[in-house]
Amino acid sequence: MRRLSVLKAAIAGFALCTAMASSAYSADIVGLITKTETNPFFVKMREGAQAKAKELNVELITAAGKFDGDNDGQVAAIENLISAGAKGFAIVPSDSKAIVPTIQKARDAGLMVIVLDTPLDPMDAATATFATDNRKAGQLIGEWAKGTLGDKAKDASIVFLDLATNQPTVDYLRDQGFMAGFGIDVKDPNKYGDEDDARICTHEISQGDQEKGRTAMENALTKCPNVNVVYTINEPAAAGAYEALKAVGKDDGSVLIVSVDGGCPGVANVKSGVIGATSQQYPLKMAAMALEAIVSGKLPEIDPAMGFLDTGATLVTDKPVDGVDSIDTTKGADLCWG
Repeated sequence: MRRLSVLKAAIAGFALCTAMASSAYSADIVGLITKTETNPFFVKMREGAQAKAKELNVELITAAGKFDGDNDGQVAAIENLISAGAKGFAIVPSDSKAIVPTIQKARDAGLMVIVLDTPLDPMDAATATFATDNRKAGQLIGEWAKGTLGDKAKDASIVFLDLATNQPTVDYLRDQGFMAGFGIDVKDPNKYGDEDDARICTHEISQGDQEKGRTAMENALTKCPNVNVVYTINEPAAAGAYEALKAVGKDDGSVLIVSVDGGCPGVANVKSGVIGATSQQYPLKMAAMALEAIVSGKLPEIDPAMGFLDTGATLVTDKPVDGVDSIDTTKGADLCWG
């Protein structure tokens, strides 16, 4: 009898361990791959994904490139998620074109792939795209700059601090959205640099980084000493541009700086006058919605005319322009991230 009791206890213990092990590995694995680990936009995106993963009781694996533009790092992250048996992942691609074959490999393996913020080229290479309407975000700051300058807009000298030489979709969409809002003929809608408007002084590359933004602006000043408008791909680049302008005494309000992101540091820079206006976007919302779709296997309704789920963009400025919808920095601070 004693041996039988011991045996029953052993069997029961084994069953409990098996159940625990099964429970530990039964949760779906989902992934989030961003361009970098440190950009506040991606930090907030990761926070949104982590909160949603906890709510949905799934295992979240996060990864990022070593730098903005690190396609190889993102390829390796996708390969790891495929090997791990992930149900799907959300990704902010560093290279909209180069990552497509690996995205296709993941989809062929049965993973749902939702692209965030930066659409693929072609966009339909992903299962779905959840993003800011980046062209609209650029258009808002272009319209604001044009309205602020008034008659002076026709003689503007504009510096563009863009993202990268390979022009990922987010790069040319924001850049050309600004041009359209300002009244510049964009020529080819899928790239910048072919425009012939005399108001465009130069395009420089900032990699969306504050220090590189400063260097890019320093280079621009040698070509464009009379600059009065600076478009920047994001707010870190805008902060760097301001540092370069301040160093040569152009922090006196004679140069308008406009940007996109809406992070808390950026909104604070709008409030202090470093940035004239920015278009705010909502990374936490993007990531949370993506994880919910991956886990449920169901996509929200997407407007076929747009081809992606628009997660919103709002102009933030304390100097509103008639005809351009905006919110002030108090409201922007309530909605900001980072």
